[in-house]
Amino acid sequence: MKMVWWKKLLAAAAAVLTILVAVVLLRAAFVSQPQAPAPARPAAFHVDAMQAAERLAGAIRIPTVSEQEAGSTNQHTFIELHAYLERAFPRVHATLRHEVIGEYSLLYTWKGERNDLKPIALLAHMDVVPAEAEKSSWTHPPFAGRIADGFVWGRGTLDMKHGIMASLEAVEALLREDFRPLRTIYLAFGHDEELGGRNGARRIAKSLSERGVRLAFTLDEGQAIVEGIIPGVTKPVALIGLAEKGYLTLELVVTGEGGHSSMPRPDMAVVRLARAIERLDRNQMPAALQPPASWMFDRLAPEMSFPYRLLFANRWLFEPLLLWQLARAPGPNGLIRTTTAPTVVSAGAKENVIPATARALVNFRLLPGQTIAGVIAHVGATIGDPAIQIKVTGEAWEAGRVSNTESFGYALLEHTIRQVYPEVVVAPSLTIGATDSLHYASVADESYRFIPMRLQSGDLKRIHGIDERIAVSDYARMVHFYAALMRNSGGDLGRSPAAKSETR
Repeated sequence: MKMVWWKKLLAAAAAVLTILVAVVLLRAAFVSQPQAPAPARPAAFHVDAMQAAERLAGAIRIPTVSEQEAGSTNQHTFIELHAYLERAFPRVHATLRHEVIGEYSLLYTWKGERNDLKPIALLAHMDVVPAEAEKSSWTHPPFAGRIADGFVWGRGTLDMKHGIMASLEAVEALLREDFRPLRTIYLAFGHDEELGGRNGARRIAKSLSERGVRLAFTLDEGQAIVEGIIPGVTKPVALIGLAEKGYLTLELVVTGEGGHSSMPRPDMAVVRLARAIERLDRNQMPAALQPPASWMFDRLAPEMSFPYRLLFANRWLFEPLLLWQLARAPGPNGLIRTTTAPTVVSAGAKENVIPATARALVNFRLLPGQTIAGVIAHVGATIGDPAIQIKVTGEAWEAGRVSNTESFGYALLEHTIRQVYPEVVVAPSLTIGATDSLHYASVADESYRFIPMRLQSGDLKRIHGIDERIAVSDYARMVHFYAALMRNSGGDLGRSPAAKSETR
């Protein structure tokens, strides 16, 4: 009788397992249809790639550096760049309203023909990070603006003078064709994004608010067209950032007794601080695959090779395994959790003196849905040492809201990307860094983060790194994208009825 009972149990388990395997395989096979064919190519548009590249190189030669340590900008270089833009794009400056805001930031207004359509704003920033420390390691000097081997080389070619120059190239060319937009288009170029955008983007947004401007959406940096970066996907992927993470830096301070290094105590300030940091590192905030990162994987699952498609099509079953795998790499880890990064540790001034005070700065990037108060509570509970003072230092902000994928703005972006880059897959995503977009949240219905540059895995280290460069052909295609976006901006694009109510 016992053998019969076990046989029945094994048979039932085998049946359940068979059904489970069948469900998993069927979901992987029919997770959803791959992306539809690309729309028709955009209207004919000509740009001289080499001339455009040379104008970009000219902007690179002007070192508009924001010095993080000094918290300042090289003021004269921004004035020089303003003058250069006027010479490089005479039609733009003769036709569009252009003004200087916050001393060095620029706002261009291309008035649309219809007042019932909400304007859009294309964002970029003129400032770049320093390159002095590592300039001897560059293939070409970082501010030489050299064109060689099919690339424009220099600081700002990826972050992000290319966005400024490509959008202005597009407007200049469209003006030559006597094109007039249906909806008003703003070009907003901050001068201190690398320092937080407080005197640039924030003041531009304030000025728009004071004028009663309500934007349909903003488009800023933050995501790109990536190749060979997302596991299991061989096609290039154009990621549209729907949100960006929040920002918080906590200062940890512990004070104890100092003294001579020959008589160390077990509760020295440095030791207690080190233990606190170790506890935070060992007890990271919990991982979660949630929107918009989960939407990205849902969209890309049909495009993945079978093993990856099997996993992502069945997140209900394999999510713990996926989270473990994603957490192993820095980039994917940033998509699934509020990250913890000790960045500054200081204590002591002499090798034979035990410091009485030790201090550390720990930076957190918050997932949408998690709060500053929640992070502070986690830190206090994790450290578990009441002698360690915990306080917020510098600016902090909550994670931004997640923008809509059913809106006019998202439809416009996806349509235009597919027109100009028919070979790519388009997917929503989460931007793990900070951009100027956060300053426009109060004046924009939606905020999207995408710049049409192509990045392979080796290119990621060039951003803020050595040998920043962009291919001449890729840059010309960027100009095509902005021109197509502006042409399409007045169209319906077949968006859903809910997305059509975007008049003021």
